[in-house]
Amino acid sequence: MSELASLSPTQRSTVKRLPERERAERAELYQLLDSCLVCHLGIVVDGAPLVLPTGFARDGDTLYLHGSTGSASLRAAGAGIPVCVTVTRIDGIVYARSVFHHSMNYTSAVIHGAATPVIDPDAKLHALHAVTEHLAPGSWNATRQPTGKELAATAVLALPLHEASVKQRTGPPKDEPQDMAADVADWAGVLPIHQVWGTPLPDPHLGPMPAPPRVVARP
Repeated sequence: MSELASLSPTQRSTVKRLPERERAERAELYQLLDSCLVCHLGIVVDGAPLVLPTGFARDGDTLYLHGSTGSASLRAAGAGIPVCVTVTRIDGIVYARSVFHHSMNYTSAVIHGAATPVIDPDAKLHALHAVTEHLAPGSWNATRQPTGKELAATAVLALPLHEASVKQRTGPPKDEPQDMAADVADWAGVLPIHQVWGTPLPDPHLGPMPAPPRVVARP
């Protein structure tokens, strides 16, 4: 946990559009990252913007990204050029009395910085352990560990969470007073979105075997 309880946005990470939705507590950034499974890595490669989804994990004030060593985006990011990582959780669709005020309830984060390649074998294993346990808790110790060849084929980047902002919308629609006063027949409110885990689907090559508790009992 960082010693800094609050985020300290820079000029480029300060929320400018609807600043009242900005969230200043670092714990809110951590909670969002810990509740999501996919982030989007934005980077300029060969003069063109490129945004790619990828799995990740947070370990303290560090965000770990991983992928193939053949990935041009990870190679470029590992060279120290600026990157931008975004994460979004959609919490509900907002139905308003006007088309203009339809919206979404959400929490999102934007992280700026320069990523560093994780080269040391022990540090890389630590990072991959964090990513594995974030995506599939309990799997690191229950399955085969990476071989040297697999580690060599995997790129891992560490991005500090020093420069980040969090933005959140909650609550009902923000309708115009005249629309709220009008006698309209249509419904207004929020349709919540909840992420739930389904029934585990076994590998067809697997013999008769129930899914382990780490899969079935995932919260």
